[in-house]
Amino acid sequence: MSTWELPETFAGSTGAVRWKRLGEAGRQPLVLLHGTPFSSYVWRAVARSLARDHEVFVWDMPGYGTSEKFPDQDVSLAAQGRVFTELLDHWGLAEPVVVAHDFGGAVALRAHLLHGARYRALALVDPVALAPWGSPFFRLVRDHAEVFEALPPSLHRALVAEYVGSASSAGLHPAVLERLVGPWLGEPGQSAFYRQIAQADQRHTDEIQDRYATIGVPTLVCWGEDDAWIPVAKGRELAAAVPGARLEPIAGAGHLVQEDAPAELTAALLAFLRRLA
Repeated sequence: MSTWELPETFAGSTGAVRWKRLGEAGRQPLVLLHGTPFSSYVWRAVARSLARDHEVFVWDMPGYGTSEKFPDQDVSLAAQGRVFTELLDHWGLAEPVVVAHDFGGAVALRAHLLHGARYRALALVDPVALAPWGSPFFRLVRDHAEVFEALPPSLHRALVAEYVGSASSAGLHPAVLERLVGPWLGEPGQSAFYRQIAQADQRHTDEIQDRYATIGVPTLVCWGEDDAWIPVAKGRELAAAVPGARLEPIAGAGHLVQEDAPAELTAALLAFLRRLA
């Protein structure tokens, strides 16, 4: 597997954020947001492709990937929305194109609708955006996080690997699975894994769901047709809620569209970006 490092650090309000810039400075800026329990690593192929024509920014949210993790850290959707707004200011991006997956979709939506972050356009990929959300497993762990946090490391590793792997329809390459599971192992990773689930709260999307009709930027909704975490019906519902939004189903892809169908997803994003010109 190709290397993926985030060399830059931003001192965010809820911990140090690791980030990276790809592509030529001065081109149309584009920001990629990952979901949970993932990191910017899932965007590596798409980011490198988009960087041929855009200045691309990627980052690991506080409590995720290579960014800072510590006890009692606020990694809620509310906190991540604020941190994303801080990052946009730090990068000096007035109106970037934003592409956001899963939990990152809610982060991007909160930053836009609650914190005034302005976008040139918005692409949402299998986002957490509409109630109800959270699988039975997710709710079980959220309600008993302190019990799961005490699991022996070997059982914890097996649980995380099974959970992460279930996001892919085709199945993840072992090296990719290892890279996605790695940040959640040992200390502080194991505690951080259950912390981010424990702090997941649907009220953070309930607060903005009625505002989707006010979104006035070009919006694309991409959805893996085989998503077992959030069914494609939610994609149709979301596209109908945002004025002018277009739904792009991705055949043969589960929730982790970036891993299951990176070429198809990149093609859909490039077509969307061409229409903005």
